[in-house]
Amino acid sequence: MTDLAARLSLPRYPRSSRYDPRWTIENQMGPHALWLLEWLAPALGLADLPPGARVLDLGCGRAMTSVFLAREYGVQVTAADLWVKPDENATRLAEAGVADRVLPVYAEAHGLPFGEGSFDAIVSIDAYQYFGTDDLYLPSLTRLLKPGGRIGVVVPALREEIDGVEPPEHLKPHWEPAYWCFHSAAWWRRHWTRSGAVAVETADWLEDGWREWLLWSEVCAEESSSEFMRGLARGSVDLLRADEGRTLGFARVVGRRP
Repeated sequence: MTDLAARLSLPRYPRSSRYDPRWTIENQMGPHALWLLEWLAPALGLADLPPGARVLDLGCGRAMTSVFLAREYGVQVTAADLWVKPDENATRLAEAGVADRVLPVYAEAHGLPFGEGSFDAIVSIDAYQYFGTDDLYLPSLTRLLKPGGRIGVVVPALREEIDGVEPPEHLKPHWEPAYWCFHSAAWWRRHWTRSGAVAVETADWLEDGWREWLLWSEVCAEESSSEFMRGLARGSVDLLRADEGRTLGFARVVGRRP
């Protein structure tokens, strides 16, 4: 095993550890999406889905999570993203050998071109915070689920909600207005519950998730071939080192359509 593979092989993510670390680094668009999806999988019941079940991967980025879903769980995936064009993802999917199981589409989260009850499950990794804080959004999305189907997301999160309009003092040098879309697991539970669209089955916090986020950011800051992505990773490193787990991490939320 190479030093890089050993550095990124974490015991609680055995499936993710089988993937080429260079591939994950070059296709990342933030935190380690495969780690986060592997954490989500048991709560979402991905292993219980029948072969060929239809899954929407919403905000799939460069489709790493879509490849993972198809390979690891034998499902048919619709890989929807606004920032990465379908032709780019189609090439990646063919190279990964899953072109027959993953359909890349160009879609904005508020204008998804799918019929009611199209999917057995919906997954969103490090994307839902960009559109899902809207009080009216979840009901419009979960209509795409079959009755009894589940939606599961993992998002950057706050350990506790922040009062007022200022970030914690130790984060002020690194804080960006966009970070106000981060919320606690308890906030997400309330947000989903009061929508009436799902019965919330899980809303929890990833213990030591900030350490994993920091490790991944350090590796990407050193190893990414893109100067732009190295710069973003360095910003995350500075943010997470300043915070040391006091405020930031990840939340997992799973709900079932009645």
